[in-house]
Amino acid sequence: MRIWIDIEQPKTAVMFTSLIKKFEREGFELLITARDYGPTYQILDDANLSMEYYKVGRHGGADLADKLETHIYRLKGLLPLVKDFSPEFFVNFISVEGVRIAYGLQIPSIGYNDEPRNIPVCKLIFPLIDKIITPRCIPKEAYVQLYADPKKIIRYNGIDEIGWLSHFKPRQEVLNKYNLERGKYVIMRSEPSAACYFINKLKPNETLLSKIYPPLVKHFPNHKYLLIVRNPLQERFLKAKLKTYSDNNNLIITQYLPNLDDLCFYSSLVISGGGTIVRESSLLNVPSIEFFPGETAPQEHFLKNNGFPLEHIRNLDNIIRNSLKILEQGPSLERFTDSYIEKILQFEDPNEICYNYVALS
Repeated sequence: MRIWIDIEQPKTAVMFTSLIKKFEREGFELLITARDYGPTYQILDDANLSMEYYKVGRHGGADLADKLETHIYRLKGLLPLVKDFSPEFFVNFISVEGVRIAYGLQIPSIGYNDEPRNIPVCKLIFPLIDKIITPRCIPKEAYVQLYADPKKIIRYNGIDEIGWLSHFKPRQEVLNKYNLERGKYVIMRSEPSAACYFINKLKPNETLLSKIYPPLVKHFPNHKYLLIVRNPLQERFLKAKLKTYSDNNNLIITQYLPNLDDLCFYSSLVISGGGTIVRESSLLNVPSIEFFPGETAPQEHFLKNNGFPLEHIRNLDNIIRNSLKILEQGPSLERFTDSYIEKILQFEDPNEICYNYVALS
């Protein structure tokens, strides 16, 4: 069977790596396309896939007209590749262009979606896609009200991040690259300010990390701080706001860190304005704080209800207060064992669901 897989964002690149390798091992013929968005290409390059992928299009940023223009451009770039490959199945996460082309060429499609808050994208995808794999913790009505056919929805007991963490084994030697000591550094991730569901909540270049970092480093100056931003605008903004710390060797501001799950596992704390990284870190039993300005997502409720160490805090003072409390306590020795894996394996792997559906089609 010939399968087309489209990768539109960094999370998808991480999630689909093991799925791609499994399809390859089982003899499927693959077309891999990817969009320039954040570190998507870097993640795919670091994954050491045995086949090349096609770079097609880019993210449109926060401007609505730019989003539409890049959408049109990407459709034109993908169409000839897909027609030439003639796939028998299409696998994606939230690929608007991919789903539209698959629908137009009558290619059966299956996709993942754990973010019905992304209303504009969901409204475009759900009416056209054949099957949607969704976490059971997210109400089915959230999809139906965005025009998904209830008969198309495949539910599973878990969340997307289990798709790659169920195969994860931490490597402490990764810390050597950044001269890190386990339990003595903090990872922070900025907000996805250019995402459709973030427009009008925050300026595209801003991030609250500029206010969270100073009080933490004041109380814990010997810790290292890895600040990961979403785009060049945020990087310039953050470096300007934290200019007085530019000579601090314990501060790293970057758009990409390879081996991020390894780094999360050995950190003392993970703080993020988005959901994916704190879901990963809490699954790995790392204290995690999310400061996304909206309502707590069902995935976060799922993690908290199952005893994973995740908090969703929107108030700046409380974020700082709770962060300092976690750093003062320090990690327990159990934190750096493989005790997390048994708990993760209690839940379902969405990649296995996807693979089995496609393989049996």
